Amino acid sequence: MATLFVDKIDPQSGTTLSLGSSGDTLQATTGAINNIGIGMADTWRITANKTGNSDITANWERDDTYNPGFIGTGMTESSGIFSFPSTGIYQIDFWAYLKNPGATSYAGIYLSATTDNSSYNIAAEFVTSISAANYFGGGYSSYLFDVTNTSNCKVKFTTAGANANTIYIGNTNINYTGAQFKRLGDT
Repeated sequence: MATLFVDKIDPQSGTTLSLGSSGDTLQATTGAINNIGIGMADTWRITANKTGNSDITANWERDDTYNPGFIGTGMTESSGIFSFPSTGIYQIDFWAYLKNPGATSYAGIYLSATTDNSSYNIAAEFVTSISAANYFGGGYSSYLFDVTNTSNCKVKFTTAGANANTIYIGNTNINYTGAQFKRLGDT
């Protein structure tokens, strides 16, 4: 049985690793911090209630309560537009906890994506209904996004429903309405 010795490990830059004395090499994959798992994970939420049907442009914050997990550089957000730290395939999970002062046949959130930093298209959505006044509802959806260019590939979230009085619940300590971004691998 042969013993394997690693001369150098530099997975961030993709530097070739020298293995053992025979000169065998292994190419490191760029993007993942440790090359065996997710290279970036980041959770965001809204800190105040949002009412009405429109883009969620305000009150976003990174989860910072009760020792949340975080990997890598993380996302940046400006007026509800989320930018990615590097190219790659990202899983985007989003959810909402909502209430309506009256019954509504549907309410939800959709994720819109752009690949040209201009034209947004709906890529994923969840919808729920609320059967009576002051009842609560919730929903979740997920989307895989191929970020080929960090300047042009972005996402945003929009509330939509039959009743414009639907309240999408925000909180600075609990992830009632928000999104989680995970970089799964290279594009």
